[in-house]
Amino acid sequence: MTIRIGTRGSNLALFQAQTVSKALRSVGVDVEVCIIQTKGDKIQDRPLQAMGTGIFTKALDDALIAGEVDVAVHSMKDVPTQLLPPLETWAVLERANHHDVLVGNDVDSNIVATGSIRRKAQWLYRFPHHQIVGLRGNVETRLARVANNPWRGGVFAAAGLERLQLRDKVREVVDLDWMIAAPAQGAIVIIGREGKQEIKKLVASLNHAPSQLATSIERAFLFGLEGGCSAPIGAYAKVEGEKVEFTGCLHALDGSKEIRIERKDAHARSELGSLWAQELLNMGGRAMMDAIKSSEHGSD
Repeated sequence: MTIRIGTRGSNLALFQAQTVSKALRSVGVDVEVCIIQTKGDKIQDRPLQAMGTGIFTKALDDALIAGEVDVAVHSMKDVPTQLLPPLETWAVLERANHHDVLVGNDVDSNIVATGSIRRKAQWLYRFPHHQIVGLRGNVETRLARVANNPWRGGVFAAAGLERLQLRDKVREVVDLDWMIAAPAQGAIVIIGREGKQEIKKLVASLNHAPSQLATSIERAFLFGLEGGCSAPIGAYAKVEGEKVEFTGCLHALDGSKEIRIERKDAHARSELGSLWAQELLNMGGRAMMDAIKSSEHGSD
């Protein structure tokens, strides 16, 4: 049997696909990697939030539904919280570093680069006197822009730098332990199509249960809040045995307000994310989400 893996063509996406390939080959499966260009790869001159959900995943989903590939490998944080039928989550690999980092640390500058509205809002909440500039492209392109501009630095996912072995090659990296990551940041997910039980069984053997549970809590929290719009939402669930510690947050787009929730539960389960999302909405999050949606519609 040969399993065809659909992936984007960036170095980071190919690393993730090769990680899955090696794992499948280790259990005796032949693998073919198929590169598919997505909307997010093609369009580099528009902010991510202006292009809607699924910009890095829909082309792969379409290929999967059409039977052109057998599985799709994604950064899980890019995957919409609701999959198109007949797609299914088959496995979540063991999660890597979920933190964000600042690459560069020119303290004489108050300009920070990021293309993420979550990172922008959290940064401005902590440093309201700073200025945020947009940053798009693959990891290497963004690193080059940071190196060639008089900015304080750029915000990156630690996992991406570490997977590409770039963390030790940039001049300075500052861990942003205070920044709450995107839901499922640092996790690789394998998506399949229902009805393919033989392939599903092979792929499911790669699942890392604690990572799958943690990310399911985070994504349930995201789904409970977002209502289909782009919003500065952070969530991190730490699962140890049956216990979970959770931090979630929502910010105003301009970073002027923050609502944060920190919870623990002795029995970790995915529906906790939905419950905690409702708690945050009742703490003022609903009004904040309404303001974010109004802003989104006004910018169309």
